[in-house]
Amino acid sequence: MILSMYKLDRNDFSSLKITDLYSIHRIVYDLFPKKEGIPREFLFADKGGDWRQRRILILSKESPQIPEYGVLESKKIPETFLQFQNYGFEVVLNPTTREGATKKVLPVKGKENLNAWFKRKAEDAGFCIDEQKFEISKTGVVVFNKDNAECTFNTATFKGTLQVVDKQKFTHSFENGIGRGKGFGFGLLQLVPIN
Repeated sequence: MILSMYKLDRNDFSSLKITDLYSIHRIVYDLFPKKEGIPREFLFADKGGDWRQRRILILSKESPQIPEYGVLESKKIPETFLQFQNYGFEVVLNPTTREGATKKVLPVKGKENLNAWFKRKAEDAGFCIDEQKFEISKTGVVVFNKDNAECTFNTATFKGTLQVVDKQKFTHSFENGIGRGKGFGFGLLQLVPIN
């Protein structure tokens, strides 16, 4: 796996016409040209920034192309990175559930519901969280236009420490992301090993 940090300055914003989440989606996808019959295998998280610079974190199975604008720094993740038992983590997710009868996708709202929803996601992803060091922030919605249609994503940031309970599931979750909306910057499990 390859971890990249894509840095864009004010001039890059203007040249790339960055206005919303869909703009970020577009410029990240441009770093990985589509190959016939092969799905793109990468995740990204918009780390934000200030009026001078924006940073986008990218995790991919292959190296991204060198961009025309901005600075891209990439490094291979060592094999030992996923060998730890405990990690600090942060992940931006699109908290939703699928309604049984209608199969309609519904947003998860409220701290208690988000807490319970994330615990289920964590279990499916091969880890458990430390309740004392867990927080939910930046809840709300993200709205943008794509192909003349308005797209709305429920969003929440989950942060804390975790313990790996199923290494195979955990590795899969790290490499492939968690939840829905991964093409729009959701689901990248950002980890810092804890000794």
